[in-house]
Amino acid sequence: MIEFRGVTKQFPDGTTAVDDLDLVADAGRITVFVGPSGCGKTTSLRMVNRMIEPTWGTILVNGADIMDHDPAELRRGIGYVIQQAGLFPHRTILDNVATVPLLLGWNKKQARERAAELMELVGLAPEMAGRYPAQLSGGQQQRVGVARALAADPPVLLMDEPFSAVDPVVRESLQDELLRLQSELGKTIVFVTHDIDEAIKLGDKVAVFRTGGVLAQYDEPGVLLSRPADDFVDNFVGRDRGYRGLGFLSSDGLPIGELATVSVGDAGPSEGWALVVDGERRPLGWLDGGTQANGAVTAGDLVPGGSLYDTDSGSLRSALDAALSSPSGQGVAIDGEGRVVGSVSADEVLRALADARRTGAAA
Repeated sequence: MIEFRGVTKQFPDGTTAVDDLDLVADAGRITVFVGPSGCGKTTSLRMVNRMIEPTWGTILVNGADIMDHDPAELRRGIGYVIQQAGLFPHRTILDNVATVPLLLGWNKKQARERAAELMELVGLAPEMAGRYPAQLSGGQQQRVGVARALAADPPVLLMDEPFSAVDPVVRESLQDELLRLQSELGKTIVFVTHDIDEAIKLGDKVAVFRTGGVLAQYDEPGVLLSRPADDFVDNFVGRDRGYRGLGFLSSDGLPIGELATVSVGDAGPSEGWALVVDGERRPLGWLDGGTQANGAVTAGDLVPGGSLYDTDSGSLRSALDAALSSPSGQGVAIDGEGRVVGSVSADEVLRALADARRTGAAA
């Protein structure tokens, strides 16, 4: 657990970066700090490991005052991931990850074994161990940064806009990877971002800061979206917060309709849409009936299929997105193994939303 008690940071020129912050980041959860530039979110994060010293107030990490520890000793027990990964360019990937265990006195064999385990954990292939940072993509470098931060198995992980320098597709992949890792490791994570969508996706709780380092609201993402504390939070969260809020409503009971499917090589329908699936009933794309030249479905006939709705873990938002992004107007519903089980429609999602409102689930 990380606790801020009346914490203020004022710089020598009189600028107040963080103003009387009271906040508790729960143990084993992801707490996200979000807000516009100059709101104090990064300053708040960096005070936890004393990269920046607080001017007033108290910060406790697992019940201990950070000021009672030598800064170097404190940092060895806190993982830290920054925007550009901060890797040593002259060291191999394996030795980059092994850096902290070696500093803690592990022998080289133990440190490298631990580094190899963590490379696998964060999704880096073993053959990358001997490469250097310049030989990796931005997303791969960020994975190395996460692995290095986890190397000494710290209970606390600080992440300062770690995914902001990569493209949107890689960023989404890294976010998913972080959530997977957290489900396995259960670290106490404080994550800084300027992106409200990233905050809503990752945070168990989200702290919204306003300019001047004042905490505007600290709540679970669903509460933040449905009940913003004031106009500033409302405007920062955005006008489409109602759509984002669907991500926190269960899709249990959402009707799954029938869906016409064909395989490559089969005769396609003479009209209407059909979903093309492989031999294990995983979706390949859509077929617009009557477009295949020789009557048999070929890979060249396929139309991209939009997003998929996972019936095992999906929300009303993912169901609605699947329906709206599908060229046929029918969202593709899959099971946990990626196999097609049927279709979902936007009308059924909206009916489910109306039911949730009536029962108070969306209040």
